[in-house]
Amino acid sequence: MSDRERKTFLRGAIFLMATSSIGPAFLTQTSLFTAEFMASFAFAILISIIIDIGVQLNIWRVISVTGLRGQEIAGRVLPGLGLFVAILIVFGGFAFNIGNVAGAGLGMNVLFGLPVEVGAIITAAIAIGIFLVRNALRVVDRVMQVLGIIMIVMVGYVMFSTSPPMQEVLVKSVFPDNYGALLLPIVTLVGGTVGGYISFAGGHRLIDAGVVGKENVGFVSRAANYGILTTGVMRVFLFLAVLGVVTLGYTLDEGNPAATVFQVALGDIGFKLFGVVLFAAAISSVIGCAYTSISFLRSFHPFFEKYNSAIIAIFIAISTIIFVFIGRPVQLLVLAGALNALILPIILTTILVASRKKSIVKDYHHPTWLIVFGIIAILFTIGAGYISIEAMIDLWTG
Repeated sequence: MSDRERKTFLRGAIFLMATSSIGPAFLTQTSLFTAEFMASFAFAILISIIIDIGVQLNIWRVISVTGLRGQEIAGRVLPGLGLFVAILIVFGGFAFNIGNVAGAGLGMNVLFGLPVEVGAIITAAIAIGIFLVRNALRVVDRVMQVLGIIMIVMVGYVMFSTSPPMQEVLVKSVFPDNYGALLLPIVTLVGGTVGGYISFAGGHRLIDAGVVGKENVGFVSRAANYGILTTGVMRVFLFLAVLGVVTLGYTLDEGNPAATVFQVALGDIGFKLFGVVLFAAAISSVIGCAYTSISFLRSFHPFFEKYNSAIIAIFIAISTIIFVFIGRPVQLLVLAGALNALILPIILTTILVASRKKSIVKDYHHPTWLIVFGIIAILFTIGAGYISIEAMIDLWTG
């Protein structure tokens, strides 16, 4: 493989992972937390990025060294665990894709005034078309890079327009007002950035590209770090944009907080700009979610490998049909959130165990400091799972 091809695959894996995590929920979540914690939220972002790097380095390195997908590694650690993890991820990804399709429909509504359902159908058709063309993965790589750059540039522009209090942010990123109060935002950010299927988006893409083996560990590590840092840049830009607006005394619309930021910063043009960002975030998440979720089925039967693109198309189509005819099933989304929050500690524990099994990693030595990093991430994601389950119980009983 030439250096040029390696760099192409590197960028593809980076943006697939990053844009998969930057969805409609990402925009809303970051905006609401910023409005609540103000400059102190910078500490939560910083800690979550550090933890995210530890998670991705552990998962991507072991996946690449073994040349096995997440479910295959789990199956070798404990028979039956691979199928269990695959079912959880596919179901969780499917439920979240309903929300992604809805977000894309809302973005089309903001941009063109189309009914949200019509916008969702158009989005699904675009995403399905991408997977059905020849050399689909190369097209996915290019589309994800373009969408990722669009989001970062536009949110960055809004950030500079709002003039956030940078000196206060730098101080509060290390010395926030209340460390304990930021535990919930930290576990939520970690779960939203590397929870569920998202952890494996880039890693599975590198396997499909043939970037495997111990000789590629350094290359894979850089890809993992760049992916998290790309997501982190987007999170920081959005955080600073929101902070600049709320510092001026504006109140965010709870139903659509990110839209308020764009509109305050740039007026009616800003609202249209928000539509572009929302659509880009949503359709990139639709593509990333579908690709990664279905990748967890490919090792169970040749049928899933042979008809991978068609199955991805069906996955997207069913998600869209459910949204159009049933609406946004809140209970299903909350349940998926709980499952995805639980998946990461299960699979990360499996990865750490696998990293010490010579029958799986051969002569590769996984660094001890990464094991420690992984254990810390597991503790945080267990907390995220507990919080998600509590939310699910409250929804069902309330």
